[in-house]
Amino acid sequence: MKKTLNSELGRLNVEDFKKSKKIPLTIVLDNIRSLNNIGSVFRTGDAFRIQEILLCGITATPPNRDIHKTALGAEDSVCWRYFETTQQAIQSLKSENFFVAAIEQAHESTSLPDFQPPHQQPLAIIFGNEVEGVAEEIMNIVDDCIEIPQFGTKHSLNISVSAGIVMWELFQKMNNIIS
Repeated sequence: MKKTLNSELGRLNVEDFKKSKKIPLTIVLDNIRSLNNIGSVFRTGDAFRIQEILLCGITATPPNRDIHKTALGAEDSVCWRYFETTQQAIQSLKSENFFVAAIEQAHESTSLPDFQPPHQQPLAIIFGNEVEGVAEEIMNIVDDCIEIPQFGTKHSLNISVSAGIVMWELFQKMNNIIS
């Protein structure tokens, strides 16, 4: 077996990517501390052609050398906006008719495999702080909570891992929109 060369992958350039059809998925980062996690979310967002990333609170913004180390240029292809608070971001999303869901462990959450994205609304998914998770005041204003099933001894997954799992699952469910 021979590895595929980058030149053989047929990837879009940044300008074509920006013009391409995206899945109606926006990622919201709620006070993420790690620049590596932020960069990883950009890179995964590029891979699955998400619509946008909203960076909130203490979450750093591009241009940033440490975000770039992980994003590898995806911070230039994926659209993003900054909000001083996650509440402001959610208010903006709801004014644009988004269905907003948190990724969190909570009573009455929906298991990720069981979650069905809304057909007539764009979807926003919130990932919370590495230590505190999604803030309680945010949990009180979301439309749903999605939980990634886990079966080990640890209580949570790293943000970048969670984002990869969730974006892949939602891409599979929403891909017909861009196909």
